[in-house]
Amino acid sequence: MTLIDDKRALRRSMLAWRGDLDDEARRQAALGVLEMWRLERPVKAPAVVSGFWPMAEELDIRPLMIELVNQGCQVALPVVVAKREPLIFRAWRPDDPLEAGVFGTLHPAPSRRTVEPDALIVPLLACDEEGWRLGYGGGFYDRTLERLRARKDITAIGVGFDGQLVPAVPHGPDDQRLDWLLTDKRACAFV
Repeated sequence: MTLIDDKRALRRSMLAWRGDLDDEARRQAALGVLEMWRLERPVKAPAVVSGFWPMAEELDIRPLMIELVNQGCQVALPVVVAKREPLIFRAWRPDDPLEAGVFGTLHPAPSRRTVEPDALIVPLLACDEEGWRLGYGGGFYDRTLERLRARKDITAIGVGFDGQLVPAVPHGPDDQRLDWLLTDKRACAFV
């Protein structure tokens, strides 16, 4: 099998696993991630922190984003500009209206200012104990992290359900490692 085949197989497996979670497990996981953040605080306020609006069966980090705003952070949401391009980030506040983006995403309107994050909270399908992350396959976060890391120190924090921590994630030269993983049961800093 090739790297692409290995990633596709793990992606299918993790999508099926995540799809089987019930609503109560999802709600408890969202609260667990918030508690892990409060215990570990991988980013100190004030900072510009990119979150993400959950889609499909992704872990709901909206409670965490509200917590960050309350701590004095500027929260932003990612915007897909074009295929094979890095993401941009627009400032977000809890009551801001959102617009539909590509791939089923939601993001702030173009009237909201563009910001450059100090930390990115990154969705994932799987992560291993070395910090390698498996996403949906578009490479948006990998390109974005590579661009931002060339300019400044960035903290990349993968967020997911504890069952998304796997023994090994296939990775290649274009993949970017995470600095942290937060789940509903653990916080792991990768050195």
